[in-house]
Amino acid sequence: MTQSDTDLQFMQRAMELASRAEAEGEVPVGAVVVHDGVVIGEGWNRLIGQHDATAHAELMALRQAGKVLQNYRLLDATLYVTLEPCPMCASAMVHSRIGKVVYGAPDLKTGAAGSVMNLLSYDGVNHHVQYQGGVMETECREQLQAFFRRRRAEKKADRDARRVADAGDSTQSS
Repeated sequence: MTQSDTDLQFMQRAMELASRAEAEGEVPVGAVVVHDGVVIGEGWNRLIGQHDATAHAELMALRQAGKVLQNYRLLDATLYVTLEPCPMCASAMVHSRIGKVVYGAPDLKTGAAGSVMNLLSYDGVNHHVQYQGGVMETECREQLQAFFRRRRAEKKADRDARRVADAGDSTQSS
């Protein structure tokens, strides 16, 4: 199996985990940590369900991987994630000494692996993380865009239903 095939296999798994996040009403982001070809950590966004701003997919996967290896240092491990890491997650990756990050879609608003900023390998950090973006980019981006399209449509339907209900209330009380 080539590195490209391996990247596709693990990114596909990250997308499956992103679907779990979406099923729980969360933004669909999934992450997988791989060490010596074996998945040692998985995560999906759980911010809303866990009432925790730090419950990003990447952090959930890093926490699980650390427990499996009995070490917070994840040298020689690769993290696959469907969306480019944010500054918080990128900093955690540096602190965990993860070897490499592979992401799907770039995050043009808060991406910290090269899109907006690069916290993975700038001069001021004590560990530089290799990174690669664009693996299954189209599929990862579409998964996120479909979620936000649906969410906007649901919010619009709720607003419209409230307007109709409010209009009905005002005509009945007249």
